[in-house]
Amino acid sequence: MVFLIKSMENKNLKKLRDTFANSERRFLEGPRSRRKELLFTMKVLFEFLKGLRSLHFVGPCVTVFGSARFKPEDFYYQQAVKMGAEISKLGFTVLTGGGPGIMEAANKGAFEAGGHSVGCNIVLPHEQHENPYVQRSVEFRYFFVRKTLLIKYSYAFVIMPGGWGTMDELFEALTLIQTGKIEEFPVIIFGTEYWKNLIDLINDMVEKGTVSKDDLRHLLITDSVEESIEHMKKYSVKKYGLKKAKKYSPYAWLGEMIIWRNKKYIPTTNA
Repeated sequence: MVFLIKSMENKNLKKLRDTFANSERRFLEGPRSRRKELLFTMKVLFEFLKGLRSLHFVGPCVTVFGSARFKPEDFYYQQAVKMGAEISKLGFTVLTGGGPGIMEAANKGAFEAGGHSVGCNIVLPHEQHENPYVQRSVEFRYFFVRKTLLIKYSYAFVIMPGGWGTMDELFEALTLIQTGKIEEFPVIIFGTEYWKNLIDLINDMVEKGTVSKDDLRHLLITDSVEESIEHMKKYSVKKYGLKKAKKYSPYAWLGEMIIWRNKKYIPTTNA
């Protein structure tokens, strides 16, 4: 009987996840009735509100992007663990997509180093599940909401080896910086051998004039965790005058139930 109940619960959960995962697909299929478009817009609004309330008190972050498919024995997984630990020692919250692979590794590094580890998980019918090292997890139905919030709270972006999604996140950050939609935060591409073809493409774009050389002034391509951390110190901590200060207290009546009493870096303008 217990097995039957658990089996039904898992089946219902999978059905619910499939429904959420397909919601964005249905929206992107083309025009629908005004009622459906309005309802979808309201769902997006509430998802943004949920994310904003959940992440308002996590403190300034560094977002680590990378593939969900790396295993603990892989070299880049191990490097991501080290990266997460060193980022947390700077005083930043490590923010990831909350799933397995590189995301898990970065969260693990922060968690084991005594730092703060947060994940923005996406509802998918397969592959993506919350990793066990996040102290705070927010689940999203919509990729574009999740990606916006992964960028909103970050003072730097680390691009570990990954696939289509990782490249999407890389070029989203670079485009927002180039167009002045966000500050010129540092972007770090980690893994010169893995990304060598992409690096050649970027250099070719500069040579052809489709990308300005000046657009790359805060882009670091490296194989060194230590060099990455020094880059963040220079272009995040020092450039934006971050200092250690107490964070704001959440209000229970607003559902802001994160209470982290440690001191974290926050901008002096908000202190």
